[in-house]
Amino acid sequence: MQVFIGLGSNLNNPAAQLQSALAAMRAHAAITLICCSPFYRSIAVGPPQPDYVNAVAELDTSLNPEPLLDALQAIENDHGRVRTEHWGARTLDLDLLLYGDATLNTQRLTVPHPWMTARNFVLRPLCDIAPNLVIPGGDAARSYLADVGDQGLVRLDEDN
Repeated sequence: MQVFIGLGSNLNNPAAQLQSALAAMRAHAAITLICCSPFYRSIAVGPPQPDYVNAVAELDTSLNPEPLLDALQAIENDHGRVRTEHWGARTLDLDLLLYGDATLNTQRLTVPHPWMTARNFVLRPLCDIAPNLVIPGGDAARSYLADVGDQGLVRLDEDN
């Protein structure tokens, strides 16, 4: 199954956190990392905190959505993720953005991710790796990006 994962970090060397998370996904037996977007610095959403480093990765997986969520949360936990404040600072955040063409709404998981079409730090890197992607039940990702713009995003070096 083709899936897209949003990656974010704003603590403890954020770019290194994202690189390490990508390595952990590569090492997982049921996940194949297809590609990753460039990294972007973005202004944090939520309470005052440091800027984030964000990216989007395309994966292929044999895992169903909730076992994939479990695997992603295990990677977050291995990176010291602590959930104390809603939208607070974090060492690593891995969001399941899209799971094929599926539309899901369970107690634990909503796909497509409910905020993805309003967040340029998701849409810009997503459009970098999948420029013609259509969000299930919605429009082309690039049309949402045109609506929200690139304000506050800074593309980081290619050597992320």
